[in-house]
Amino acid sequence: MARSLSKGPYVFYKLLKKIDGKKPATTAPIKTWARASEISPEMVGFTFLVHNGKDFIEVFVTEEMVGHRLGEFSLTTKFTRHGGKMQKELEQKKKEAEIAAASAAKAPAAGAKAAAPAKK
Repeated sequence: MARSLSKGPYVFYKLLKKIDGKKPATTAPIKTWARASEISPEMVGFTFLVHNGKDFIEVFVTEEMVGHRLGEFSLTTKFTRHGGKMQKELEQKKKEAEIAAASAAKAPAAGAKAAAPAKK
């Protein structure tokens, strides 16, 4: 559910204190646990270290991020690909095909180099 318009956006006041009067280019990344804090226009250009439950993920704020929450850009779960056994077999075949193509490309090139001095 969206926040009431009469209340305004939730921006953690300590984050605004840390930003106040500083330039984005000269400021070190700002460490925060406030994942629920909305990104305000004053934060554009700053880099935040947002806690994801285990580590701090570096988030560089751009204009497109204004209005979103800091936590949206610091994922809490690691994505491990879809597919399972069938996907793994397909990837293995593709990898083997690439290796075979690379070795086939190297073999004629090596043979051509060896044959060139013999023609002299």
